[in-house]
Amino acid sequence: MSTTRPHLPGERPEPGDAGVDGDAGGVGDTGVDGAGAAAEGRQARRLSLDGASGVVPLARDFARDALHAWGWMPAAGADRRAAAEDVLLVVSELVTNACLHAEGPDELRIATDGKVLRIEVSDRGSGQPSPRTPHRAGRPGGHGMFIVQRLCLDWGVVRPQDAPGKTVWADVAAPA
Repeated sequence: MSTTRPHLPGERPEPGDAGVDGDAGGVGDTGVDGAGAAAEGRQARRLSLDGASGVVPLARDFARDALHAWGWMPAAGADRRAAAEDVLLVVSELVTNACLHAEGPDELRIATDGKVLRIEVSDRGSGQPSPRTPHRAGRPGGHGMFIVQRLCLDWGVVRPQDAPGKTVWADVAAPA
């Protein structure tokens, strides 16, 4: 579902809430000592991508590290493996879209409450992401937001009132 609301009614945090004050390298982690999926409470990580090169593999590696720390990887079964792969693909698609359509991403934020994992990519672009319609499966390119829409519970775009740019967010269900 394409949406511009900042969260599912009464359930999801505002974009930016996933971010935490990180160290000098722009990486942060909060939660239960990086504990696995069985841990209670919210866990979040943030990665600054502003001015970085090779941002897509950098973002994917960062997300993989978070998934390992939170117990999503290594996956014990097919459902857990599929959920982790979905997260990595969505991260890749959102960061790639920021590179192609918005002068590059500024920041990647990932947070989980144990039930849902939220991915947020902030950039300075003014465009409005949306799946191409009609979707043409046989043609190269233009599949990013279609993939995000298919893999995620929900996704949307939030624009800050006091600054240019936007945050594109997507929610992926945690494995059962």
